Amino acid sequence: MQTKPVISVTDVDAILAAARAEAERNGWSVAIAVVDDGGHPLGLTRLDGAPAISAYISTEKARTSALGRRESKSYEEMINGGRFSFLSAPLSATLEGGVPIVVNGHCIGAVGVSNVQPQQDAQVARAGIAAIAG
Repeated sequence: MQTKPVISVTDVDAILAAARAEAERNGWSVAIAVVDDGGHPLGLTRLDGAPAISAYISTEKARTSALGRRESKSYEEMINGGRFSFLSAPLSATLEGGVPIVVNGHCIGAVGVSNVQPQQDAQVARAGIAAIAG
């Protein structure tokens, strides 16, 4: 039987705090979601000024990243590159801003961020993940 690391409640708290700090340092009102490897929500923070829909979009970006075991922007790039069949894939947020959490080669979840420019969303997600990277 194989074993793998999993995200703890402490990890979720650290990810959300670090991602929030990055967003606030830059003056960005975003929603930040953390999901497990099955795309199930573990934590969500919506900063003041972020619209309600950003909570939904951030969660879906994280879910897409976790299930695909890759950054959500890769799907956006495939579609923009002409692979239109991905429009019918059962993924609801094929936009940049979902980043997988990889530990010892295992995708154990993902962070999704929504409400600023796509690269900024990903920047906030990566800052959160860096809080638990060792």
